[in-house]
Amino acid sequence: MSEPFDAVDVIRTKRDGGAVPEAKLRWLVDAYTRGYVADAQMSAFTMAVLLNGMERDEIRVLTDAMIASGERMSFDGLGKVTADKHSTGGVGDKITLPLAPLVAAYGVAVPQLSGRGLGHTGGTLDKLESIPGWRAALSNDEMLAQLRDVGAVVCAAGSGLAPADKKLYALRDVTGTVEAIPLIASSIMSKKIAEGTASLVLDVKFGSGAFMKDIDRARELARTMVELGTDSGVATTALLTDMTTPLGLAIGNANEVRESVEVLAGGGPSDVVELTLALAREMLRAAGVDEDPADALADGRAMDAWRRMIRAQDGDPDAALPTARETHVVRAERDGYVTTMDAFGVGIAAWRLGAGRARAEDPVVHAAGIDLAVKPGARVRAGDAILTMSADDPALFDRGLEALAGAIEIGDTAPESAPIVRERITA
Repeated sequence: MSEPFDAVDVIRTKRDGGAVPEAKLRWLVDAYTRGYVADAQMSAFTMAVLLNGMERDEIRVLTDAMIASGERMSFDGLGKVTADKHSTGGVGDKITLPLAPLVAAYGVAVPQLSGRGLGHTGGTLDKLESIPGWRAALSNDEMLAQLRDVGAVVCAAGSGLAPADKKLYALRDVTGTVEAIPLIASSIMSKKIAEGTASLVLDVKFGSGAFMKDIDRARELARTMVELGTDSGVATTALLTDMTTPLGLAIGNANEVRESVEVLAGGGPSDVVELTLALAREMLRAAGVDEDPADALADGRAMDAWRRMIRAQDGDPDAALPTARETHVVRAERDGYVTTMDAFGVGIAAWRLGAGRARAEDPVVHAAGIDLAVKPGARVRAGDAILTMSADDPALFDRGLEALAGAIEIGDTAPESAPIVRERITA
């Protein structure tokens, strides 16, 4: 069977700054997924997108074509409103863990199809796999039953959702085109829309520990994704949040689970609580629930939902979490105020201790990571603990210390505090 279009023609259109017609763009995605369009041709197209951008309607068509490459889920028969959250990732970002059961405590179904971490950010599944017995792989029937019974599920996304995205993402990774905002937005949103959620809240981060370092680029990505969701019939909002400093005090896997449980118990670090509640309010508002989620943290309903959610996936919420064999404390070298705690440097240090992975097939060390004793603004004296590194192999501490060089600064005056949520973006 002859193909209706020519890949070189589509590449030239985008190379010259034009908009690719809908039929040609849909064909390109389908032909690439089938293997008719070669990697070299798709590489040329993605580079042209990186350099010349895409119009709003082009991004909508690209996203829809990626959704059409696989299956679409539906939660219509649940009898509950669905609300989902996606974060662009950062250091110490464990928000999904307390957020999903918190929102579920109000009768909203929260399907969190998550991934594993690559590089300095640990994935949500890696964190939860610290819990003895907990399993990430669920069938669609198991997932729907858990949403019906418990209200929240965090599990591995099936390979059937947007297979075009998986192939395209691997290509972008090795061709220097990961940063193209239309491609980031369509990658994230094709999977989220295919999941079938009624509403979506995006946590788009900026700063040194975020994928988008610059707030203006993060804002552009947030706006693009909100438009995509809206154009696809999903009620979508975004919060622009600061990832200059690690989120919370725990960076790793098992220690981030511990911190999440503290939040669910009504405690935990103030920044984690603040962001969890801000996102919960967005999700509840989108689901038509007019209640304050802080109440469910205070009265134990969120913790009850967490325990049911973990048990439903064969985890033991009362089991001891793994702890590392070795620790090393980093101390303040002088009196003063902590002025800087660079999220990227701390994240790389945790990764080098074993908390992250360099390749998709690498294992993570669940007990490895970093626990902060202080955050920017804290007054310290020389010799006070700044952070504790944990690893099974003490030989890794030197590599962790190398990553921390210059990441933590102590000055004579306290820095000005800035809010974690900077902007709310709606359609």
